[in-house]
Amino acid sequence: MYDLIIIGSGPAGLSAAVYAKRAGLDTMVLEKDAMSGGQVLTTYEVDNYLGLPGINGFDLGMKFREHADNMGVAFVEAEVTGLKKEESLSPAKGELLASERKKKTVHRIETSAGTYETRAVLIATGASHAKLGIPGEEKLSGMGVSYCATCDGAFFRSRTVAVIGGGDVAVEDAIFLARTSKKVYLIHRRSELRAARILQETLMKLENVEILWDTVAEEVLGKEQVEGLLVRNLVTGEKKELETAGVFIAVGIYPNTELFRDAVECDEKGYIIAEEDGVTDVPGIFAAGDVRTKKLRQIITAVSDGANAVTSIQDYFVRG
Repeated sequence: MYDLIIIGSGPAGLSAAVYAKRAGLDTMVLEKDAMSGGQVLTTYEVDNYLGLPGINGFDLGMKFREHADNMGVAFVEAEVTGLKKEESLSPAKGELLASERKKKTVHRIETSAGTYETRAVLIATGASHAKLGIPGEEKLSGMGVSYCATCDGAFFRSRTVAVIGGGDVAVEDAIFLARTSKKVYLIHRRSELRAARILQETLMKLENVEILWDTVAEEVLGKEQVEGLLVRNLVTGEKKELETAGVFIAVGIYPNTELFRDAVECDEKGYIIAEEDGVTDVPGIFAAGDVRTKKLRQIITAVSDGANAVTSIQDYFVRG
C-alpha cells in the first residue's frame, strides 16, 4: 500500500515525486516508456526554463529524473490498464500519517506489471500533439519541426517560418511568430479559418504573414535541419517548395486521458477538470501538468503543477 502513486514521469510527475518524498510520503511512479521526461525529451533546445537557458531538452529531462532518483523515488516501468477505487479501509500498522487517516478510499491501479494499491493517485500523463504523418516530420522533429511556437519561436528570429493549421492555436502561433520572424506562412487546407473572429482580424493586419488557402503540406524538406516545406494546392493540384527554417504544426492536441475518462470528470476535449491545486471531482485522485484544464502548457507550469498537487494531497490526508 502506497501513500501516493504518480502515473507518468514527465516534468509534472517528476516534480510531484520530489515534493512527495520531501513530504515523507511513500511514493511510486508508474511510467510506460523506457525513459522519463515526456515531451521534453524530443525538444532540441529549451531556452525559457529559468536558470538553464539553452539546455538540451533530453538533458533537462534526465536532470529531472536524476533529481527524483537521488530522492529515492521508486519507479516501475509499466503501462496502466485500469483505475478503480474500493471502500474505505483502515490504514496498516506503522503507515505514514496513519493517525490522520482513519479511513480513506483505496485506489487500485492495474498495470502490465501487476496491481498496486494507494491512498492517493496523481494523474500526470500529459498530452500529445496531433501529427501530420508526412515525410520528414518525425525525422526533423526538434530540428526545425515544432509543435509549440511559444517554446521554440525565439530560435527563428528574423527567419522565415511556416505554421500549419486553421484553428485558434494556429492563428495565435502565426501572430506570435510574426512579431519576431521575417515572414510567416500560414498553411490551411480550407478556404476559411476556423479561428475566432478577433484572432483572424488581428492576423489579417500583419504584413509579414501570407496565408496559403486550400493547401496541405506534403513533406518537410531538409537533411539535418528543416530547409523547406513541400505544399500542394487542393484546388489546382499545383505543388511548390517553400523556403522555411521552421515548421510549426498546430493541427490539434489531445490529452492522454482515455483510460481515466470514466474515473474523473473531464471537459469536452478530454482534459481532466482540475484547477491549479490539482484537485479533481473524485477524492484521492489528483491531476497535474498538460493533462488538466489550464491556459498555458509549458515545462515550467507542469513543474509548478506537481508541487501544487502534492500540497493538495497532503491536505487530503489530513482533512479528508
